[in-house]
Amino acid sequence: MSSNGTKPATEMLREAEIEELLARRLQRDRQENRGKRIARIGRLWESRKVLLKFAAWGAVLTAVIAILIPSQYESITRLMPPDPPQGQGMAMLASVVGRMSGSLGGLGSLGSELLGAKNSGDLFVAVLFSRTVQDDLINKFDLRRIYGVRRWVDARKELTQRTEVAIERKSGVLTIRVTDHDPKRAKAMAEEYVAQLNNVVNQLNTSAAHRERVFLQERIAQVKDELESAEKEFSQFASSNATIDIKEQGKAMVEAAAALEGELIATETELQGLRQIYTNYNVRVRTAQARVNELNRQIQKLGGKPGFAATGEGDGKDGELYPSIRKLPLLGVTYADLYRKTKVEETVFEILTQQYELAKVQEAKEIPSAKVLDPPDIPEKKVFPPRTIMTIVGALFAIVLGAFWVLGKDNWEKTDSQDPGKILVLNMVRSVQPQLEYVVQQRATTFTRAKRFVSRFVGGVSPAETKQSEAD
Repeated sequence: MSSNGTKPATEMLREAEIEELLARRLQRDRQENRGKRIARIGRLWESRKVLLKFAAWGAVLTAVIAILIPSQYESITRLMPPDPPQGQGMAMLASVVGRMSGSLGGLGSLGSELLGAKNSGDLFVAVLFSRTVQDDLINKFDLRRIYGVRRWVDARKELTQRTEVAIERKSGVLTIRVTDHDPKRAKAMAEEYVAQLNNVVNQLNTSAAHRERVFLQERIAQVKDELESAEKEFSQFASSNATIDIKEQGKAMVEAAAALEGELIATETELQGLRQIYTNYNVRVRTAQARVNELNRQIQKLGGKPGFAATGEGDGKDGELYPSIRKLPLLGVTYADLYRKTKVEETVFEILTQQYELAKVQEAKEIPSAKVLDPPDIPEKKVFPPRTIMTIVGALFAIVLGAFWVLGKDNWEKTDSQDPGKILVLNMVRSVQPQLEYVVQQRATTFTRAKRFVSRFVGGVSPAETKQSEAD
């Protein structure tokens, strides 16, 4: 039992020693790591002037790069949500479902979309990014030249990257953001987006009111041609037959004929009385006889010749200014047909015109036109590049590079000269050193020649000085 009892004690002692050794090793490693960190921090603190130089150079280089980057300006316009084309009941139902979207989550949003509450806004977004609208902007503002591309596809991609369209799901307000290097052009492009949106929506409108308006427009054009033809035919018939108004004209002619008949009877009675007193050669008898003959001729003219048939042509050969009573019933049939045809065409034209105007009003109500809430303005402040932030980030990045440079240089100096890695790096540097020296020499020569060339034009260096500098 003693041997069995001593074994566990020995094993427990060994485990305790191992744990103690591991704890000491861990503590020593921590102390070494802490010492290394402190040493690195101290080395960096000693090299703070070098780090400041790195930071200054990094800030200067980044600031130069930021200045060289062209500024970009953003013009913003906001559009009101389009009115839904449904009736009042459907609009109220869509509104209720839209309010339920907050409590029902995806089901409420789906129901609102099914009822058409968001279709118009999504339609506007699709139209704005359509090839038709983009090609119009590229053409109008010559964006291929501005963007420095030759193909239309590349210009569309660049325009898409510089255009942002977003919809606020709660309010439905559509926001269009256009970015460009020229603030005035950015505003003009935003305005053109709104104008092209209305044009495309009007051109592609397929509502029932639009189809009705197109049908009525075509029908009105057809009826107008028929009305003009009927009026022309009626006017030609009336002009050739001297028929202004058959009813009133017949009434007036019958009254005139009755008056002539009455005057003829009175004149004949007077003539018979004069013949009882005077001979036929008497002046008064001859005057009365002439009056009777003239009245008979006028009555015969009003009555017309027997055997007349209406042919629709006038009696221009007889020299009559108006048709006779015998002709009126025959001319009245054709006159009535032409008059009725003209009146029917006029009535149809008036009714179609009224329906056409109503269809235009209804179409205007159903077209989801873009209502500008905030018109685009000329941006006063650039949105890119953020030069201050870029300069600060460049300085911090340069400090990090400087820290790596200081620590790497310190580590390189502490490395043994017989280390294989150090020997390999030195050999690589020696192999490329002649090429580097040649590049540096060529750079210096080019700089000297450029300086001499500029000095000649400026006039600050004489030929003797130039030769002296070449000799040096």
